[in-house]
Parts: sequence; structure tokens; C-alpha cells
Amino acid sequence: MKDFINKLYKNHSLIYKGLLFICTTFLIVYLFPKSGKFKYNFEKGKPWQSESLQAPFNFAIKKTDKEVASEKKNIVDNATLYFDIDNSIKDKVKASYETSFKTVFSDTLPRDINDKLFNAGQNIITELYAYGVLNENYDFAEDKSIVILDGRENKKEGFYSSLIQQNDVKKIINNTLIKNNLSSFETEFVSLFFDVVEPNLVFNKSFTDKVIKDDLSQISFTRGSVAKETLIVSKGEVVEGDKYQILKSLQAEYESQVWNEANYNWVLFAYTLLVALALLMLLLFLRKYRVKVFENNTKVTFIFFNISLMIFITTLVVNYDSKYIYIVPICILPLVFKAFFDARLGLFAHVLTVLLLGFIVPNSYEYMFLQIIAGIVTILTVSELYKRANLFISVGQITLIYIIAYFAFFVIHEGSIDTLNWETFIWFILCGLATLFVQPLIYAYEKLFGLVSDVSLLELSDTNTKLLKELSNKAPGTFHHSLNVANLAEASANEIGANAMLVRVGALYHDIGKMKNPTFFTENQSTGINPHDELSSKESAKIITDHVIDGIEIAKKNNLPDRVIDFIRTHHGTSVVYYFFMKAQKDFPDAEISKVDYSYPGPKPFSKETAILMMCDSVEAASKSLKEPTSTKIDAFVENIINKQIEEGQFLNANITFKEIQSIKKVLKYKLANIYHLRIEYPE
Repeated sequence: MKDFINKLYKNHSLIYKGLLFICTTFLIVYLFPKSGKFKYNFEKGKPWQSESLQAPFNFAIKKTDKEVASEKKNIVDNATLYFDIDNSIKDKVKASYETSFKTVFSDTLPRDINDKLFNAGQNIITELYAYGVLNENYDFAEDKSIVILDGRENKKEGFYSSLIQQNDVKKIINNTLIKNNLSSFETEFVSLFFDVVEPNLVFNKSFTDKVIKDDLSQISFTRGSVAKETLIVSKGEVVEGDKYQILKSLQAEYESQVWNEANYNWVLFAYTLLVALALLMLLLFLRKYRVKVFENNTKVTFIFFNISLMIFITTLVVNYDSKYIYIVPICILPLVFKAFFDARLGLFAHVLTVLLLGFIVPNSYEYMFLQIIAGIVTILTVSELYKRANLFISVGQITLIYIIAYFAFFVIHEGSIDTLNWETFIWFILCGLATLFVQPLIYAYEKLFGLVSDVSLLELSDTNTKLLKELSNKAPGTFHHSLNVANLAEASANEIGANAMLVRVGALYHDIGKMKNPTFFTENQSTGINPHDELSSKESAKIITDHVIDGIEIAKKNNLPDRVIDFIRTHHGTSVVYYFFMKAQKDFPDAEISKVDYSYPGPKPFSKETAILMMCDSVEAASKSLKEPTSTKIDAFVENIINKQIEEGQFLNANITFKEIQSIKKVLKYKLANIYHLRIEYPE
């Protein structure tokens, strides 16, 4: 049992990765659409590449979205309007008219004129309420069919033009008076009817909408059918028109039949295999080419989390409305991975994610092509993410690539740009704007996962930070030395294509451990008193080598990232403090002096950046001992120091080549020559 527990503990990292792999696989499969995949690939306007296809079963031909939308529009446009009528209003208006007429027109009028006026008013009322008077002016077409409801029974049918709107009342009064030669009484009649006329028709919107909804629900989404073994398309035949729609109908029918209770588990198993295969490729890539990332469970978790997050967001958008699919900023993925890792890992993970998304999105080939091209452009264009201008320029280029590629695909499919949906370009622009969210996202990831990006490195490179200010106060000589090393290291990194920002920050903080005993280091001794004179060689060597351990402790207390602490740990590798080692041999010639007591704890540099720092630190520190430096002296000096480090095997664990070391030597020689101002002597 104890051996089993020990074995578990020893392999806990691999066990964690296995569990993470399994959980991520099942999560992604759960997010996948619950349907099978049609086994044929085809595109509108392109030849059928497979063998001639016959219908495997009977199926209905689905109408296109355009046809269904047209039918819906036709139903809405020709829908009958329903109005409620209040029949009591007409009788009420008649009674009011009779009363008001006697008041408005006096008995002094001749009887025949009086009767003629009264009858004209009754005719106006009859005409107004033949269908009815609307309670407000509605914006409907004149030829719209109407039905007037009385207690939910059809009272009368007609057209909207038959109904009287309130602004039509005056016109009807005028026409009736003119017809009866009574125009001189227009003012009195208009005033009279303004007081007595009341609307008796109200538009019943809820009932009208219900009828429209019932009609829309009866729309058939199919037109005709295809019998089993009917030839659908021949090999080489161009897929267009009805052929395309029949194939789309077969695809939809096939996918709905594939995902049923009988073979649900088989389809699920197949999806799981494909997802597991893709994620396994990612793990193998990390294991072979990014060992440090693979060994760090936090970083592996971070990579799997981001892939799952992108698939989750895309699934939500597709389930809501697939036309918004291009708003999802997939290019954030390679941006984030490049910020925390490198371009190669970012592109590899991006391609695998897009391949997985191909199971979810419609028009998967077009989608994958656009996203992979955009991902490549992202990797190629985005450099130095901490510079805001670079990000804006890159996002503009990514958006342009999206638009160009989509335009090309549309022309290939449709053969023209007449029906081009310009709205899609707005989605690409919104996608570009969403990609700018990568900056706050990187900050959040740094806090959540304890990672470090170039943006954080830029902040750490500020010499006004608390730790560097403390270094400049307690150990000014060491601070000045660190600045010089940082300049040398940054120039060397730029020369061989290493991470210049990372190596500069590492150089600034590599000697912070000297703050604990600053006067024991020559660069901080301003009084001429050397405290090592009172110590033994072994004690002095221990104080010197302990500045590495002290530096790590100070760095951890101040929450410096692990990538920066690596420079503190490795900047002396396992080298020997030769001054005190030789002094001990001289003081005790007969004793056997162990190099271990005079060596730094290590480890040796394990990256290009940490190797660069070791070279620059040793050269800069030793250069202070040069007397009357010349170009020849400097060249020999640099060669001797770095060659000695190579002989000691200090760079065996770093992925740095001899050619790169030669380039670094060249930079150091040039920089030291500038520092010591080697130039001709001017006569006095």
C-alpha cells in the first residue's frame, strides 16, 4: 500500500494531466451539437466530387430560407385587419344630432330648407357609419382586407378604404352639402358634427396578430419529395439551384436520423475519439517541443481552459443565431498564447481549436479557412504586445483579412456580388473590436494563473519600482552594475532573436540578493574598508554565493514572477568563486580544498535568455578590472571569460548554439568598447 501511495505521489503530475485531458474531452463533446455529420462534402456552385448519389431513403425537399421568408412576408402583407365595432354609437350620434340641429338652426329658416338641411345631416350620418368611424388614423394600405367584428362574429367585410378616418369627416360633410346645394351652411354643419360625431371602430391588434400567427404556423417548410433510389446528382455535375437544395434537405434528414436512440452511444463515442485525438496531439506537442510548459500543470490547465472557453462561447452564439458566428473573437486565442508562451504554440493550439469548432459551426470549411488564415496573420503581425499601437494595427490587418477572405468565398459560391450581405462585414469589424479585449484579459489571466506576459515585464522594467528603488538605496554600485548588465543583455538578445524584454528584466533583478550584505561586494565599497579581511576564505565565499539564495527569498516576498526568479537562480550557474578558492589554496597549501564549498548552488542556465545573462553579468563585472583597455584587450578578455564558461559546461542545458554565442561575443566587444570610449587621443 505504501509503495502504491509513493507511486501515486511520484506520478501525481501525469495523473493530473490525465484527469484534465478526460474532463476537457467530455466537456467539449457535451458542447457539441446533438447531431451526426453528413458524410459528403459539397459547396454551392462547385462540381460534385463524389460518386453519383442516389437517395438512400424517401425524404422531403425543404424550402430555402428565402422561400419561407417570402411566404411569411406574403402572409403578413396580405393579412386581414380586424376591428371591433360599437353599434350603440350610431344611435347615440343620431339622437345627439336631432337635439343639436334644433339648437344650431333656428325656426326662422324656410321649412323646405330646414327639412333639406336635416335630411342632409342624416345622410351624412348614414354615410359615416356605413362601415364605421375609426378611433384614430392608422397607417394601413387602402386595399387591405378588413373584417368588422361584433361580439367576435363577422359583421361585415370590405377594404380599409371603406372605413372613415377622423380627418375624412369634414370632406364627407362638404361633398354632401355641395351635392344638395347647401354649401352656404358649411360652417354651421362642420361645427355641429364636430360635437356629435364619435368613433365606433377600434383596431383589434391582438386578434389580428393571432390570425397572422395561425396562418404562419400553417406554412409548409417542404415542397415535394424524393423517392428512394432516385438519382440526385451525378459525379462532376455542378451543385446549384434545386440540386443544392435537395442535397441540403438530404443532409438535414440524414443528420436527424443518425442521432437517434439506437446509435446515440456510437455517435457520442465517435465524437469523443476525435476530440480526444485532437487534445492528445496538443499534449504530445507540448511533451516533445515545450517540455517546460508540459511539466507545469498550471500552464497546461491554462491552455485547456482557453480552448474550452472558445468552444463554449462559439456554441452559445451558434445556438442563439449562427449568423453572428463571426463576432466571436477566435484570434484572441493565439494572441493570449503568444503573450504567455510563444508563436509556435499559439498557432498549433489555434489550429486544433478551429478544427474542433468545425463540428459546431455551419459552413465548416469556409469557417475553418477564414479562422486559420486569420490566426496565421495574428501570429505573424502581432509583436511586442505591450505596445498599444502594434495591437491596433494588427487587429486592423486581421479584420481586413477576414473581409477579403469572406468576399472571395461569397463570389465563388454565388458567382456575383448582387446578393452580398454587407451586414456580415459589420460582424467582422465587431470581431476586431472584441479582439482588443485581449489586453484586460491577459491582465486577468496573470492574476488567476500566476503567469507573466510582456506587459507585466514592461512594468517590472521600470526602475522606479519599489524593489529597484530599494536596491539603488542600499546597494548603489550593484544597481549601476545591474543597469549596465541589462543594456548588454538586451542588445545581445536582440542580436540572436531572444526575448529582449524578459532578459532585461531578469538582468535588473538578478543581484537583488546583495541588498542583504551590500558592503561585502566590491562595487558597494566606497570607504576603502573590505569586511572580507576579517573573515576566512570559506566564510567570504559563503556570503558571496548566498546572494543567490537571498535574492530568491527577496523575489518571492515581493511576488516577482517565476520567469524572473529563474535569472536570479541561474546567473552564476554552478561556477566557482575563484578569488576565495585560490586564496584558500594559498593560505592552506597542504589542505585539500573542496570546490563545492566555493561554488554557487546552481542550477545552470536552461534557456537562451538565462545563458545571455550569465555571459553579460560575468563580462560586465570583470571588465571593471581592466587597466588601460584597448580593443585587443577587450576582445581577448571577452573571449577568455565566455570560453571558460563553455569549458565548465555552464550552457549545456540551454538551447543556445555556438553561432549565437559568437554573435553575443561580438555585441559585448562592441558595447564594452563604447563604454570605455576607446578613441584616438587628442593633443593638448
